[in-house]
Amino acid sequence: MAGQQAFSAFKLIGLVSSLLFLICGSCAEELTWDDNGYVLYCPCMGRFGNQAAHFLGSLAFAKMLNRTLAVPPWIMYRHPSSVNTNVHVPYSEFFQLKALTAYHRVVSLEDFMKKLAPKHWPLGQRNAYCFEMAAQWSEDKKTCPMKDGNPFGPFWDYAGVDFDKSVLLSGISFGAYYQNQWMTKFPPSEHPVLAMPGAPAQFPVIEEHVGLQRYVVWSQKMVEDGEEQIATLLTRPYVGIHLRIGFDWQQACKMLKNGDTGPLFMASPQCVGYNRQTALPLTMTMCLPDLTEIQRAVKLWVEKISARSVYIATDSASHRKSIESLFNGKVQVVKLNPDSPQMDLYILGQADHFIGNCVSSFSAFVKRQRDVDALPSSFFGMDILGKLNDEL
Repeated sequence: MAGQQAFSAFKLIGLVSSLLFLICGSCAEELTWDDNGYVLYCPCMGRFGNQAAHFLGSLAFAKMLNRTLAVPPWIMYRHPSSVNTNVHVPYSEFFQLKALTAYHRVVSLEDFMKKLAPKHWPLGQRNAYCFEMAAQWSEDKKTCPMKDGNPFGPFWDYAGVDFDKSVLLSGISFGAYYQNQWMTKFPPSEHPVLAMPGAPAQFPVIEEHVGLQRYVVWSQKMVEDGEEQIATLLTRPYVGIHLRIGFDWQQACKMLKNGDTGPLFMASPQCVGYNRQTALPLTMTMCLPDLTEIQRAVKLWVEKISARSVYIATDSASHRKSIESLFNGKVQVVKLNPDSPQMDLYILGQADHFIGNCVSSFSAFVKRQRDVDALPSSFFGMDILGKLNDEL
């Protein structure tokens, strides 16, 4: 029943997000234009875990340039409310926008477009900024492909933006080394809004930005709904696990198996280290754990913390019955039905112990959140952080 209630609540998001776009500015305090300028971007690479990783880097980029970040909505693919189109969910549906201001100035993209853009970034003055390489995809080789394809076109349509001119970037990047170049080449007096086709950030999250997760604080509604789910479905202490084992992930991990990638692969720096020269080896077990490894790790941590429940978040098969069989009915094994990625993230984040996938950005979000709260985590193939299992 609780799972169905969560599903119904998230289904409504797709129906009300457009309404929120229209009214959210009216209930906020008066907005004033920031003469230091703004950063806008499309969170157009990947699903939620990737978008969240890029968000931290984009927040740091805006602070580096002393510009206000127009916080974009989350792009939800195959959302229950609209499986054939993207749903744009305002940041504040899941997280507190105000909490970000403890780090830097922000405004929601919805408020920016409704309250500020008509006067200060009017039609005819909306420049797009992209790298020269990206412009090569355009017909004239000089135009930023801001709205080419999905999710780019639907995102900027949601925001109500058409671009009038392209500004091509070269010899510059998003790191701190280039701060002076950005400030000199693009002063806010001449370039008040830097609107980009993708996040001005590296992927995965670079080490110095990991700690920014502390400013990503769940909304009150998410906390209330999440705690209700935990109280209804689980008995503490519980182990939360993330199984990233679907077909697309199997294909990605083949790159590791075939030697086409090294240890720094997607979000793997979170467990092998960020330095390419000193990184630990990345094993197939860490990327794509088989059922034997899943059972081994779950049994280990259930016994270590005397867990009474196991919570499973997955993109594919849950192996629920196989895990249940380990404990002869003495430990309840739960998977949310229907799926809700954000609710999975919340419940995993509150677990007494979390077992994640080293390479997954979804697991990385949970790990960062738990680090903020000083809660213990491990990975499949790595029971103790910093040591491969075959070293123990």
